[in-house]
Amino acid sequence: MNHNNPTIKMNSWLLPSLAIVTLITDVLTPYKGWRILTVALAGAWLVSYLWVRSLAKGLELLREMRFGWAQVGDRLVERFTLRNEGWAPAVWAEIRDQSTMPNYQVSRGTGLPGHDSIRWHTEAICTRRGLFTLGPTQVLSGDPFGLFSLSFDYTATMPLLVLPPIVPLPAIEVAPGGRSGDGRPRPNAPDRTVSASTVREYVSGDSRRWIHWKTVARRNELYVRVFDGTPSSDWWIVLDVDRNVQAGEGENSTLEHGVILAASLGDRGLRMRHAVGLVAHSEHLVWLHPQTGEGHRWEVLRSLALVTMGASPLGELLARVSTSIGQRASLVLITAAMDPAWVGGLVPLIRRGVVPTVLLLDPESFGGPGKVETVAGMLTGMGVANYCITRDVLDRPELRPGRQGHWGWRSTGTGRVVPTRKIADSPWQVLE
Repeated sequence: MNHNNPTIKMNSWLLPSLAIVTLITDVLTPYKGWRILTVALAGAWLVSYLWVRSLAKGLELLREMRFGWAQVGDRLVERFTLRNEGWAPAVWAEIRDQSTMPNYQVSRGTGLPGHDSIRWHTEAICTRRGLFTLGPTQVLSGDPFGLFSLSFDYTATMPLLVLPPIVPLPAIEVAPGGRSGDGRPRPNAPDRTVSASTVREYVSGDSRRWIHWKTVARRNELYVRVFDGTPSSDWWIVLDVDRNVQAGEGENSTLEHGVILAASLGDRGLRMRHAVGLVAHSEHLVWLHPQTGEGHRWEVLRSLALVTMGASPLGELLARVSTSIGQRASLVLITAAMDPAWVGGLVPLIRRGVVPTVLLLDPESFGGPGKVETVAGMLTGMGVANYCITRDVLDRPELRPGRQGHWGWRSTGTGRVVPTRKIADSPWQVLE
């Protein structure tokens, strides 16, 4: 309930001016009617002032939300509590929200008796990724006669990070890097039964069951076992965000679809126990070295949530990363660039043993110029796996599931449907 000092403003000087005029007139020409009118006007002005002073001392706003982060498709839930501890009722009160989240309207008007409170909830679907701010909030009120207006500026805010959605992808296979047989886990090879071939440093998110205690004792640092069934090749995801090659607008653009592809492929790679890296050159260079673990998964999603269009051509970006990608790594390239000049940048990588997979975002399907066939043909001739991603591939409602703010259900063996996730299970957080 942090707010600045309330501001009381007199909307018009007409009433006090009339009271002064009637007072002077009564002095010059005494008449009982002038005195009654003077007292009525002055009394109305005084009552209005005391009324708004009561509201200034008594009105309080509390704003709470359930989640500190969300994904596109999640439901954002907020709770507002307006209290009036004063004797004067708020005949009208307007709550103006100044949040930066797009398509989020929670401003409203209400009324509130004295020594009472009112509470309401607001809900909205997160439709755009990015970092937004909930709040600040302004509360407006006044007296019934409209002589005075009152305003509070509640400065409490809370950042809300909306992550890109992770969706089920179509039949996209990332070409495994490494020698023949590397890069893919053996089918049906559970961790408990396979043998460990080597060890690596512990990364946040690794299971403690994999810790190799002999190596820990020898090196005095945490190390985990790497199993024979574990993929050995890293995944480098390179997202081309050059503004000169993007097509479409808003959610229906090659940029947004590229971000969704990068997030979903990164999630898939990490769940397959690959170390996943991310490169994108927007306003700032995003360069995440391949790692594993849940903490790295959130870092990848957070970076993708903040990605914007940049000015670095794909050819320059490939030249920049060519010396940093290790041998026998898998390169996942996501681009809408239909100028074949950048294709030559893959040759040095291929010679070093890097195995690329290219996802070509078809700009024509997003309303932009350029055809996929030329670049796709060159890549196929080089033996590079490539896929054409049109607008309709990811632009389907069933591929944009939201979890937070929605109930989850499952069916039991007897056919009974029971909730697995309740909205009320999430605690409220006060905006500060």
